[in-house]
Amino acid sequence: MAFFGKNKKGEPGAAPLSGEIILPRHVGIIMDGNGRWAKKRGLPRKAGHREGAQTFRTITRYCSELGIEYLTVYAFSTENWKRPADEVGALMGLFKSYLKEALEDFKDDDIVVRFIGDKAGFSPELQELMRENEESSRHRDGMVLNIAMNYGSRDEIVRAVKRICAQVQDGRLTDADVTEQLISDNLYTAGQPDPDLIIRPSGEYRISNFMLWQSAYTEFVIMNKLWPDFTKDDLNEALRIYAQRNRRYGGV
Repeated sequence: MAFFGKNKKGEPGAAPLSGEIILPRHVGIIMDGNGRWAKKRGLPRKAGHREGAQTFRTITRYCSELGIEYLTVYAFSTENWKRPADEVGALMGLFKSYLKEALEDFKDDDIVVRFIGDKAGFSPELQELMRENEESSRHRDGMVLNIAMNYGSRDEIVRAVKRICAQVQDGRLTDADVTEQLISDNLYTAGQPDPDLIIRPSGEYRISNFMLWQSAYTEFVIMNKLWPDFTKDDLNEALRIYAQRNRRYGGV
């Protein structure tokens, strides 16, 4: 699941990864703590989301530079619709601005952009911007960036089961064909390796409905740092912790 790779120099002032370490192929990040970051500074929550968006850009590019093959970031969950209407509205506005900027920002980056989750929950304008971002990047051959928006892992699994049931009902599959691999092949991340490492900033010890099926043997690193304050140094530290883990996959 992991490979050896030489890592490039970090940001100025950051401690770069040295020599050769085992890098995860697929990293997931639960981008948590924007609201608390803003509250600590007496700012509206939307200010934290704006700052978190800038951190996302920085960390995404750094993961690509390091040679990580897949990055999945948790941007907006199926449960986030329960937040106050003004905060949800501010987030939708931020997503709109970001998606427009991303068409320009990432045009020179060798990053393939994908959106995972129920896109139908968003406005037609946002759906079209997602489509444009995916289409403009699909011929690139660098890191795959999965942006989880209106994503919930339980919902993802239910959708996969329904697709499989439909195929059984119309005779394309039998119950004997239903395997773990078949379920994986019907998830949003079909064709991608399961995440080797999931990082959760903000110090919270929960998975929050993120990649439940895919993370059966994932290594977790919890960091006591709110997402807007998360730096390349913090990512380097998480990667060092991962490299020291002994992954046994249930064996000895």
